[in-house]
Amino acid sequence: MQDRFINCISQLSKPLSDALIPLLHADFAGHIDAQQLAALVKASGLTEEKLLLALLPVAAALARPPISDFHVGAIAKAKSGDIYMGGNLELPGEALFHSVHAEQSAISHAWLSGETQIVDIVVNFSPCGHCRQFMNELVEGAKVKIHLPEQKAQPLSHYLPYAFGPSDLNVTSPLLSKQTHVLSLDSSDPMIIEALDHASLSYAPYTSSFAAVVLETDDGATFCGRYAENAAFNPSMLPMQMALSTMTRHNRLFSEITRAVLIESAQGKISLVGATMDALHAVAGVELEHIVLDPE
Repeated sequence: MQDRFINCISQLSKPLSDALIPLLHADFAGHIDAQQLAALVKASGLTEEKLLLALLPVAAALARPPISDFHVGAIAKAKSGDIYMGGNLELPGEALFHSVHAEQSAISHAWLSGETQIVDIVVNFSPCGHCRQFMNELVEGAKVKIHLPEQKAQPLSHYLPYAFGPSDLNVTSPLLSKQTHVLSLDSSDPMIIEALDHASLSYAPYTSSFAAVVLETDDGATFCGRYAENAAFNPSMLPMQMALSTMTRHNRLFSEITRAVLIESAQGKISLVGATMDALHAVAGVELEHIVLDPE
């Protein structure tokens, strides 16, 4: 079991902790599939909702908040039945807009894993306005059920009445729906090919700035992030922040980064290169490789 989970395991009942510990192996990064979740329900004797609330300390252990020291954990349950954990992330010394909220971390975890719809969000503190707006961008976002400790589950529309979202801007394929943007580049570099694949799946209906980041570590592992825009603009999640959040969930140190690539489309109304370099230089001493491509 990873050391970061030692304290949270002590907060769980023995039947649950005994069933959970084998899942918290060296490669665990917050994903529990539907079959494993059903086994945990059976072993713990809890309802699924109470089990997910009980697992929030595990999700919070994925957080890395050096500025606030305030650990937030979130769990996104996909329509597939799998659950995806996330924790908040802050970059030391950098502006607060570089931060990743726990709900964003969990949702991006599901998105990067191929999920197309979130049905439940479980979080240990009431979602802030930023996160409510981010969740509203999702497929059927208003219907996503929010679960909080000691409170009745309510749809997002309860927490975000009179919402402004993608439908108000005539966007018919919201965040997590299948995105396919034709982007091409003649390269045999596996890392660039990986970045290109993720950029083609990014979500940028407001600026057409399709983009992705891939980070490589000293052992050759890669961690990806895609751009996820928002109708309210500011809650958009940058690909670098998503990639760093992915690294954090995998319990990797930013000092392990040896290479960083940003790919973005030339047709976009904005460029993410400035913010991407700021975030990268806050955590690692490597230069950003910036590739701009024309759409086909």
